[in-house]
Amino acid sequence: MNTIPKIILFFLLFCSGVALFADNKTQITVVDRPNAATVRTNYTQNRAPLQPLHFIKLPVGDVKPKGWLRKYLELQKNGLTGHLGEISAWLDKKNNAWLGTGNDFGWEEVPYWLKGYGNMAYILNDKGMIDEAKTWIEAAFKSQREDGYFGPYIEKNGKPDLWGNMIMLWCLQSYYEYSKDDRVIDLMTRYFRWQANLPDDKFLKDYWENSRGGDNLISIYWLYNLTGDEFLLNLAEKTHKNTADWRQRSTLPNWHNVNIAQSFREPATYYMLSKDSSDLMATYNVHHLIRNTFGQVPGGMFGADENARMGYIDPRQGTETCGFVEQMASDEFLLRITGDPFWAEHCEEVAFNSYPAAVMPDFKSLRYLTAPNHTVSDSENHHPGIDNKGPFLAMNPFSSRCCQHNHSQGWPYYIEHLVMATADNGLAVALYGACEAQVKVGNDKTIRLIEETNYPFEESVRFKIETREAVTFPVYLRIPTWTENASVKINGSSVDADLVNGKYVRIEREWKNNDEITLDLPMHLSQSVWKVNQDSRSIHYGPLTFSLKIKEDYERVSSTETAIGDSKWQKGADASKWPSYEIHPGSDWNYALVVDDEVPLEQNFEVIKKAWPADNFPFTVENAPIEIKARGKKVIGWDIDEYGLTSELPIKGNRHFAGETEQITLIPMGAARLRISAFPIYE
Repeated sequence: MNTIPKIILFFLLFCSGVALFADNKTQITVVDRPNAATVRTNYTQNRAPLQPLHFIKLPVGDVKPKGWLRKYLELQKNGLTGHLGEISAWLDKKNNAWLGTGNDFGWEEVPYWLKGYGNMAYILNDKGMIDEAKTWIEAAFKSQREDGYFGPYIEKNGKPDLWGNMIMLWCLQSYYEYSKDDRVIDLMTRYFRWQANLPDDKFLKDYWENSRGGDNLISIYWLYNLTGDEFLLNLAEKTHKNTADWRQRSTLPNWHNVNIAQSFREPATYYMLSKDSSDLMATYNVHHLIRNTFGQVPGGMFGADENARMGYIDPRQGTETCGFVEQMASDEFLLRITGDPFWAEHCEEVAFNSYPAAVMPDFKSLRYLTAPNHTVSDSENHHPGIDNKGPFLAMNPFSSRCCQHNHSQGWPYYIEHLVMATADNGLAVALYGACEAQVKVGNDKTIRLIEETNYPFEESVRFKIETREAVTFPVYLRIPTWTENASVKINGSSVDADLVNGKYVRIEREWKNNDEITLDLPMHLSQSVWKVNQDSRSIHYGPLTFSLKIKEDYERVSSTETAIGDSKWQKGADASKWPSYEIHPGSDWNYALVVDDEVPLEQNFEVIKKAWPADNFPFTVENAPIEIKARGKKVIGWDIDEYGLTSELPIKGNRHFAGETEQITLIPMGAARLRISAFPIYE
């Protein structure tokens, strides 16, 4: 039998999208997403008839952060997340309905805080935090009634309010991943049977639970994948039917910013059961609908300071901190459902550019609203420039019932998605960040993947595989849309493959101990032009968006006097240990960019790379490891408006400028707590 010459074999494989590495045993392909169809996986996959997942999240704690991500979790632990139990009245153990010690039920606050706090405890393997989380978990077990309901019973207009329970179910699911405690399965099965017996006219009828029924649907799937109980599929149908309709093409059930960020994923979640592609596309449609009107701004979010309102689309409109973390969670979940790298890229956009500036660098206070153009952060009432009345811009440790608790999920959930399993028993890295992960691959073999990088402030991502024995499996790496000439090396040797932006490179081979992969993602300058917002522009470098470097003057103010009306401090809490801050500009901010569109962007801007910060935290004005030198001109009359907010962008064609062109400095948007990120252009 004749053999095919190697050169012909290589040509045939290359034409079919498969490349061979120098050792002739490594197959390299570029794919839109992993193939989800498989018979068996090392992890719990969606059970038929549900559509299979493209990516499977590893159990909480199997991915450990390193670098600045580890620093962020340490700040959370030592800051607001780790100490909220000392100041939040909703977490007071002396009179708490969740603990069975009183009637103060902390409707959503207890589980909001616990779902991030608990996951952080498991990730850090912190015994003290784990014990604290178990205090609340054990109380949930103890609270279950004979009929299956658990937790504080809240009734509105004769109908049970299930929103707080939806959140607590997520806490229990994470606890099960960590502990394998079968009591979680028993509690959820009994509770969902109670839901199944609840008449439709009493199921998911309150505003919040009706908007967010998709969270209940996710928990139903989670349990079904473990037990296979058929009644759960009927409950899934019932949940979808009684949840607000997020499939509408031209409007939404409501325009609350957190509801949108959290609930737009519901149709795609239901698609797992319905298999109707229109359900999946509905989620994409809602994402684009809100951004086409209210999201013509940098940072990945949309202007909805409480609610999106027509006429309030300027980049000075903010989004709740809750909205940031819920959008990240939606992106992560949709990434698992679809495998679409779009969701990974969008999650990074929010995580790197919008979310970090919503909290103080020490993570001991945060603000309710943060905007792309945000040049004053005080405790004044800015209504109607801001939808709600009250002090929503100050950095306060406890100035709202929601964000001060719900913020806790942002980074823990993000870290859990840094490394995921695939249906073909491989692993995938779609979100980049320094970490170590324990992953089952191949024929149920456990390996350790070590990822070293300062991404998104660095172009190189380095992976090392530690394994006791050689094992064959595929590795998927996302190629971002913003990069050019991305490249991969295996053990120092270049991979000859055409890496396509917006896809994954799939590398399958027999991996040995200490094998290394180096992924280089060259970063370049790019810009966005926001047509509906006066043709303003945002400047990007790789996944980072840049803002004007403004001197930030911090003024300490009373944490109690500047709190919003529904904040509720714990009795005996020492507010002096938890200060609030107003941030005022100590330098001019009313600059238009001077850009010559006749030459490449690189001739208009200079990228300056600085030393990595000694404290491993890059999200401050002082520490930002990348700056961009630009040219600007001050815009006459662009100032603080009658509502005390950054004025809307000056109208194109009717701008007046002062003085000479000046050199200005831009820093990453996430490092700027005062910022101009959508610039008018000098004309």
